[in-house]
Amino acid sequence: MFPAPVAFAIIITVALIAYANGANATFKGVASLYGSGTTSYRKAMHWAVLTTAAGALASVWFAVQLLKAFSGKGLVPDTLVGDPLFLLSSAVGAMLTGGAATWLGFPVSTTHALVGGLLGAGLRANPGGVNFAKLGTSFAQPLLLGPVVAIILGSLLYLIFRRLHLAPDHRTKTGDTLHFLSAGAVCFARGLNDTPKMAALLAGSAALPGSSGLWLVGLAMTAGGFIGARKVAETLAHKITGMDPSQGFVANLTTSILVILGSIQGLPLSTTHVTVGSLLGIGITTRQARWRTAIPVLLAWVITLPCAAVLAALTFSVTRRFADLS
Repeated sequence: MFPAPVAFAIIITVALIAYANGANATFKGVASLYGSGTTSYRKAMHWAVLTTAAGALASVWFAVQLLKAFSGKGLVPDTLVGDPLFLLSSAVGAMLTGGAATWLGFPVSTTHALVGGLLGAGLRANPGGVNFAKLGTSFAQPLLLGPVVAIILGSLLYLIFRRLHLAPDHRTKTGDTLHFLSAGAVCFARGLNDTPKMAALLAGSAALPGSSGLWLVGLAMTAGGFIGARKVAETLAHKITGMDPSQGFVANLTTSILVILGSIQGLPLSTTHVTVGSLLGIGITTRQARWRTAIPVLLAWVITLPCAAVLAALTFSVTRRFADLS
């Protein structure tokens, strides 16, 4: 049983991670609706929140493997998985990184931030105990390959749809319906994929047993999306690539396919990376990619994991010192 103050601190920190995730990621699935002029920001956000909440609810049954993976079990020694200071430090590293990126308007990966937090706190607590083979096969490979596959698949699907005359460059009633459904599928996939990753930090805490952690994360994500998503929304909708409704539909279809399959298989794909990768793939194909914005976004991806790792390691050092003094 964790000391009550530490358990409470973990719960609050995870809620703040989920809030930052909601602000940074909720709009990703519907960015193409807003960016292509299919609907307004407000309507797109309402659709995003509704479908993300549905995905978060579904994660209670369908994303058990991700809940296990992001508890740190297998990546660090089992003794650390149950260490409250390890869990708290991992959460703080991810929270500060995600919050800073959202404030700056960069769509970054909560997955990267969480992995970085686990890695940094693990290395600081037990430098020889981190399983780097597990890090490579279970985390690094899916995270690195996800956006590459999204760029390729997005480009191919768009070319196929164009060849079959299924991707008109103007709005149609059927096209708008499909676009809304594909955007909802992306948001559902994100809720399914992201919720258990954050709730996993609560798995070792007896303060929120069972599915309570998943509910907390879902509610905090919803609040973050409603209150703090505007900066990242503008980046995704208008600064990565120009797009028409059909291009937005193909990008959403690509993202939803990859993320839902990854969630079911327990692969920690980054919805952010897959979303931006699919948009960028179509932008490259149509020669509308806006590299002046895309390159800083890609650089932000690179520093997310090490930044979270450093912050988590520092937090562990500070909290351990206070624990030793008390």
